[in-house]
Amino acid sequence: MVTKVPLPERSPRRKDAPTALDGMLVIDFTRVVAGPACTQMLGDFGADVIKIEHPEEGDDTRAYEHAEVAGESAAFLSLNRNKRAMTLDLAVPKARDIARDLIERADVVVESFSTGIMDKFGLDYATVSANNPGLVYCSISAYGRSGQFASRPGFDPITQAESGFMSLNGFADGPPVRTGPPVIDLATGMSACNAILLALLARERLGRGQHVDVALFDVAMNMTSFYGMAYLLSGFNPGRFGNSPNGSPTVGVYEASDGPLYIACANDRLYRRLVTEVLDRPDLLDDPQFATRKSRSLNKEKLCAIFAEIFAIDHLETWMTKLKQAHIPAGYLRTIAEAFEAPEVRGRGRVCQIPHHTAGRVPNIEPAISMSLTPPVEPMAAPTLGQHTTEVLKTILGYDDCCIAALQRAGAFGRVQTRDSAF
Repeated sequence: MVTKVPLPERSPRRKDAPTALDGMLVIDFTRVVAGPACTQMLGDFGADVIKIEHPEEGDDTRAYEHAEVAGESAAFLSLNRNKRAMTLDLAVPKARDIARDLIERADVVVESFSTGIMDKFGLDYATVSANNPGLVYCSISAYGRSGQFASRPGFDPITQAESGFMSLNGFADGPPVRTGPPVIDLATGMSACNAILLALLARERLGRGQHVDVALFDVAMNMTSFYGMAYLLSGFNPGRFGNSPNGSPTVGVYEASDGPLYIACANDRLYRRLVTEVLDRPDLLDDPQFATRKSRSLNKEKLCAIFAEIFAIDHLETWMTKLKQAHIPAGYLRTIAEAFEAPEVRGRGRVCQIPHHTAGRVPNIEPAISMSLTPPVEPMAAPTLGQHTTEVLKTILGYDDCCIAALQRAGAFGRVQTRDSAF
């Protein structure tokens, strides 16, 4: 059983360190996973991200079921760090006026509504860029904003299925399997963030912004990688191969006497070290059935059986020690609990706890990017619904209390009082 160790406080950021995106204003009209993942990365490195939510519903992930603290779900907390939140009911004209005021001052807009929604509100790129030609406007959708499929709804698992990506996951004798984490959503968020940064670089040279269109389906197709390319070259339709690409006997899961491990010996050099320095079977190097990568693939069932028999006779830690000494890529097959308590995670400072507006403290998973000159900002936990509405209206738009009260009466912030708002 894994013992859950209390999370440490986060090590403070160097006070004089600049941020990569200091002064950048991002207006975030996204929800669920891909869009929030994109804008969180921008916020992590210094952008001022204003998350716009419907006052009565908020982001769908606020209600996800994985776990929660103080009414906020693990999903929402994991995707909305370093953002300020405000509520706008865009069905109300005054709320759309506020949105336009914010966009006019923005460097970046990111939206993930269904195709046509931003046009209906008069918040589409063609309309808003007229008053802000330097704007980088990123649209995230399932099938893109143009073409015959633009109006199709879709989510991560649908694009995993339709792109062929899902057909590669699972075992040959079983059905296709979607990934556990929403990998296409997360990869789309990363792609959108990259595209925004590219557009900002281009703006420095060209003097104007542009519309960026990122689709989950396109990202899923790219994620088929060399399997998709191999099909285009050969016409051969690849199938599922479990934990070993193409059934490779030198890549995959093996069971020691007391637990599983994963090895990855993808070339002849590593295979040589594995059979001589770890398994003490130099005969497997000279045997013509196993002498080359191609011959090992042709005789994979036989070699897998030999490896399985050898690994089963000794303890996991014995094998891991030998594999590490021989510089063989190998790892423990961990559960989430085991991984988050592992020395690699704690030793690299990947998890900590940070302040939260209502919960007091919440866990935090650090950004995956390290930068020596412009490290991530001090993390601010995901906001409660509407937490910064008044603050944003005053600090960014310069609205006074009377103006804000009039907007409230007009229904710009919804018919019900939002949590943590000052109304």
